[in-house]
Amino acid sequence: MLRPLDNPVNRFDPREVVWEIPPDLAKLTVYEDATKSILSKNDSPDLWFHWSLNPYRGCMHACAYCYARPTHEYLGFGAGTDHDTKILVKPRAAALLREEFEHQAWRGDTVLFSGNTDCYQPLEYRWQLTRACLQVCLEYRNPVAIITKAALIERDVDVLARLAREARVQVAFSIPFWDPELARAIEPGAPSPQRRVDAMRRLHEAGVPVAVNIAPVIPGLNDRDIPAVLQACAAAGAQKAAMILVRLPGPVEAVFTERLRATLPTRAEGVLARLARARDGRMQESRFGERMRGHGQEWAATKQLFALTCRRLGLETHPEESSAAPEFADKRSGHDGAPTTFRRPGSGRQLGLFR
Repeated sequence: MLRPLDNPVNRFDPREVVWEIPPDLAKLTVYEDATKSILSKNDSPDLWFHWSLNPYRGCMHACAYCYARPTHEYLGFGAGTDHDTKILVKPRAAALLREEFEHQAWRGDTVLFSGNTDCYQPLEYRWQLTRACLQVCLEYRNPVAIITKAALIERDVDVLARLAREARVQVAFSIPFWDPELARAIEPGAPSPQRRVDAMRRLHEAGVPVAVNIAPVIPGLNDRDIPAVLQACAAAGAQKAAMILVRLPGPVEAVFTERLRATLPTRAEGVLARLARARDGRMQESRFGERMRGHGQEWAATKQLFALTCRRLGLETHPEESSAAPEFADKRSGHDGAPTTFRRPGSGRQLGLFR
């Protein structure tokens, strides 16, 4: 995973570093984030969720395509190796979540874990911020959705199983590749695809609803893996599936292109050409309503392959491309008027009248 320091120029920093000698290897640095709020509200029409929770900023999985990379620039870091190795942790995450749930305005909406970076990245093994937040959700019976690439989620199967029984939870595993060598080239810090499927099976056996998200699909690179991924996940207990065309906002295009050419030099130009065709000649699309969508005959064939395979395997799908998870929480939360399992501890007793 260690690579020389390499970041695209930060759009918010007028200075540019030019190395006169080879750059040092990137080293992991952990910072404490003193944020005063833990829930982020989403207003994008492309995304199904309203609220997300991210205990960490930056991600050690180091996925070349990660759409969250530009957010590291707001912190004065780079979007390349800085995003992979300069990680911010939020030690008060669980306490802040409890404060949110105690606000009278909170109505029990589904909270998505990992709307930006993976809540089960390796630092979670030590810090256990995700587990602490899940325990708060269990205490308040608040619905939860999770997206992850990490097998570490198995550690919390006890909390997740209780959430499944007493509230509502769904775990979507992001598995864009089936070929482990391709996965290692593009997402070097994440567990192998096969290991993720093993974790999915264990959660399913414990009664936790699971789904698969083939995200992102990179034309010419992993689209051929779609049937194998879906087959394995269906056998492991997945009930729903989604796929999303790769997005390369801002500096992500430079990071992705550099990694592709460095790790897969014989395939890189063909992949980039197919991606451009799926975006009407562009490498990225920033317009709301179009960011997740592809175009052209090749992308139409990929969508058909996905749809037919899901139909054969009995996997529920969403009719259009959407980010992260297609209705994985069924949108049964407070904002749409449907019932929620949310309850404040003590509600229903006389003490609850004074909250």
